[in-house]
Amino acid sequence: MNRSLLLVAATGALAVGALLLGKPPQPPEPPPPAVTDTSHTVRRPEDPPAVYTLPLVSSAPEGGAVSMSGKLSGGYVQTGPSEAFAWLELKARAPESGQRVPVNLALVLDRSGSMGGQKLNDARRAAMELVQRLTPEDRLAFIDYGTDVKVHHSQKMTPEARAELLSLIAALRDDGSTNISGALAAAADTLRPHMREYRVSRAILLSDGQPTTGLTRDTDLFDQVRRLRADGITVSALGVGLDYQELLMRGMAEQGGGFSGFIDDSSRLAEVFSRELDQATSTVARLVELRLDVPPEVQDLEVMGMASFREGNVLKVPLYDLAGSQSVRVVAKLSLKTDQRAGTLALLKARLHYVDVARDMPTETALELTAQVTDDVARVRAHLDKDVRVHATRALGTQQMVAAAEEMKRGNKAKARSLLDNARSIFGTSADALAGELADVRTSQAALAGAASVEEAQAESRNLLKKSIKNFGQNNTY
Repeated sequence: MNRSLLLVAATGALAVGALLLGKPPQPPEPPPPAVTDTSHTVRRPEDPPAVYTLPLVSSAPEGGAVSMSGKLSGGYVQTGPSEAFAWLELKARAPESGQRVPVNLALVLDRSGSMGGQKLNDARRAAMELVQRLTPEDRLAFIDYGTDVKVHHSQKMTPEARAELLSLIAALRDDGSTNISGALAAAADTLRPHMREYRVSRAILLSDGQPTTGLTRDTDLFDQVRRLRADGITVSALGVGLDYQELLMRGMAEQGGGFSGFIDDSSRLAEVFSRELDQATSTVARLVELRLDVPPEVQDLEVMGMASFREGNVLKVPLYDLAGSQSVRVVAKLSLKTDQRAGTLALLKARLHYVDVARDMPTETALELTAQVTDDVARVRAHLDKDVRVHATRALGTQQMVAAAEEMKRGNKAKARSLLDNARSIFGTSADALAGELADVRTSQAALAGAASVEEAQAESRNLLKKSIKNFGQNNTY
């Protein structure tokens, strides 16, 4: 009798015995949970230093604006349940010398009552500097909003138009509540008539608070911005002061393909507006979207630290417009269940879609990442890629940083400290490669310990969120 039959017989005997004694039989023990191999995630103390490096898989359309490269966390995956990571890097081509893209801009400025004083003074000065930097080839619409929305329609920056706008901006006064959705709708209306003429159309939104008029729910504003992006209008969302919703601004930038700004000091607005203009005039790819085909063996696919949505067997990741030489790094976590015992397995096909600004046409580039299947765990561990393991460790630790930032915002210092300790432990498993991330965590721990007020804790929460965005491989925040 084999072992399985013995177990069945023993279980039956116990049940019969229980009935004879007049007691209900005990339910059988549940099967042990499937053990997922997480050895790609965090280096164990007994592990030797990783030395293996997989070859990079690359793809770039001939003459295209963006190249894509990537690799998996190992050359092998094990049969059954396991885990793997994929790392991808997208990089825009270097800008051509002297090349500048004429732009169709809308500057959308909050003048609600809470903007009064220094913030509005600095916003006026920054807007006037932006106007001065535009060339006669550029167009600018100016929208200022409180409860109501005032629209100064798009004009080419002739000397006369420039003088008119400077006068309007200088006369701006604070008034009313915060109608973000109305202001964005007005910006879109004044940008649309000129979009055929211009390859880059962009709305730069500034607010110091929460939306109180028009659409006020984050999800509704995200939907509005997503529709604008689909129409070809990029949206950047900049928060200034202490009271704005940073997750709202970040989400709007993610959905709008633009930049977010966490600007506690309003004197920085002129610098940020200038960088927004530089970003717009050097754009080489817009409507950038990464599409990841999910094979049956991938039970779950998570793009770490980035907004994404699933359509059937495709995970779509909207990305920001790319300027010359700009890059974005993507780390994806794959939860696997593999029935194969040998052979090659395609784990991820990545397709990058974007509009090439120079050629004014949709473009696609793609690559496929594969691994060998084995039931030899030692072979899996011997062929782990040292570089992707660091990227995965960075992303896992950064998830703890984001959670800590949220707890800081809620005023839960104890929970935030615990999450920062987790981040520090995870980064410590690759201490040499992640020395900068460890230093950031220590700085945040010290700042949290020294925070004497809710405002100081919130400021550190925003600093931590900005660091987290960069750790996740995104370069679209100020």
